Amino acid sequence: MRLTLNRPREDTAPAPLPECPRLAPDVRVHQPIEEGAPWLVQSGSQRYLRVTAGMARLLTLADGTRNREELAKELGAPWTVELVGEGLLRAQRTRLLEDPDREPVKDRRLTFVPPLTVQLTLVRPERMLSRFRPLTARLARRGWAVAGAVLAAAGLLCLAVQAPATMNALSSPISMSALVALMIATYCGTMLHELSHGLVLSHYGGRPSRMGFMLFYLTPAFFCDVSDGWRLPRNHQRVRVALAGIATQAVLAGLAGIASVVVAATGDNPALRDLLLLLAVTNYISGVFNAVPLVKLDGYLALMSHLDISHLRDRSMTDARRLVARLLFGGRYKRELPEVGWAPLFGLACMLFPLYVVSMAFALWGSILESTGLVGAVVVSVAIGYLLLRLYAAALNLNAEARTAGASPWRRATVSAVGIAAVAWIMWGVSVPYNVTGGFVHAEGRTVFVSTGATDREAVVPGAEVRLLSGGIALQQQMGTARVASADFADLSAPISAFVPVKGLDPVRVPASGIPLDTGSPVRATTGQAVVSAGERRLGDWLYLKYLASFWR
Repeated sequence: MRLTLNRPREDTAPAPLPECPRLAPDVRVHQPIEEGAPWLVQSGSQRYLRVTAGMARLLTLADGTRNREELAKELGAPWTVELVGEGLLRAQRTRLLEDPDREPVKDRRLTFVPPLTVQLTLVRPERMLSRFRPLTARLARRGWAVAGAVLAAAGLLCLAVQAPATMNALSSPISMSALVALMIATYCGTMLHELSHGLVLSHYGGRPSRMGFMLFYLTPAFFCDVSDGWRLPRNHQRVRVALAGIATQAVLAGLAGIASVVVAATGDNPALRDLLLLLAVTNYISGVFNAVPLVKLDGYLALMSHLDISHLRDRSMTDARRLVARLLFGGRYKRELPEVGWAPLFGLACMLFPLYVVSMAFALWGSILESTGLVGAVVVSVAIGYLLLRLYAAALNLNAEARTAGASPWRRATVSAVGIAAVAWIMWGVSVPYNVTGGFVHAEGRTVFVSTGATDREAVVPGAEVRLLSGGIALQQQMGTARVASADFADLSAPISAFVPVKGLDPVRVPASGIPLDTGSPVRATTGQAVVSAGERRLGDWLYLKYLASFWR
């Protein structure tokens, strides 16, 4: 889902106003849908500005046939030539007026949305979704809402009743056929999620402008642009548009959870039950993540719509940045949201939450990516590099805020130097556990640690402790323990299931190196992930060994 409401951008040196101003070709003035609704100005397909009724009338009359005096006369009191000039300057600064020196913005199918989203428009769904209005009118009743809530709650209860089976499904390797089925079902659910946004918007009289496929922080997903929701007259309507996708996913998760109980009761198809359990869990988790208002997803859009504050997250983060700058550097700062007392704390949480998400992603997938060799190292390094770039940009913005607020240059320099020294001390003074991740193969009474060319073999020494794990999509369970029995690696071929949590692919083998292990207990799996404890390393060395050294091993 995508919904935007852009604020005016003030330029320091605007170009002179034309004699007879005209609106840009891609600008439209929207009348209120009903009494009490706001006037909106649309620029392009996604940018919306709220304006007063007087400003809307001024923009409507700016058709290139009237100068400022004629516009003031047409508008009447209290408009004057000076007020008309101020209004037109504001429109010019927000790029609402025609500018012959600026190329018109084209409505492209492929667009880049900062900081890291690429969208491919596939359809213009307004006409298609309008045909479903009779159906959505029937579904938009309290009885159906109660039924959906009951289904979602029943699904959660089914997962709780089957807790051991659910944990086993999350921590066991999945078959290729089940993985493909899960991916197809997940993306079909995501498509229904986005369609729900568009259907609810269309139900309230809005116009969904685009639907398509996107890479959201390198993750494939679908999207539905419902920016037109800002034309809706009531806050609760925009909130329902934002939460429609989460409600759909909750119902799908509930249905999958109930279906898993039915399949378990028959006892005929454990694999299907595990697939349904995975589908239920992934939909519930996706719904919860979408509901968190700290990222620009459905929960944030619902909160912003409920409060009726545009750019809540960006403005809160500005307040948080200025609060931190004031504490560190001093100076005088203007609040972006002085009427919202909790805005700085909310903005600080918005800044820190992506770090938490990245750390959780590494906790779940980092070891699997590491064991896949150079490809995994490239993926992880790109993610780490982007995160460091964002942190660097945040530091520059913090310093810029302090400079603008008149903070002392000496204090800024001193605090910056102390910060750099603190980072250096952490890098070289703090030690963390260092593990080497690979796979294991247990066959004919022998257990072998296998690795790709990017593995730090020098850290795998005789006697080192090894944990043997069977990985699933989200969790891992320990299959046994072992110790490294030798220092000499030998070239061999290993099943790909030793590196990725997919079973049934033993015939598919990849080049690898192996070293024998002494097992201290029976191993309860034939392949899986092996984690070698290699002592501790300074944090700087740890980062180098994990994310840089892999490229030239």
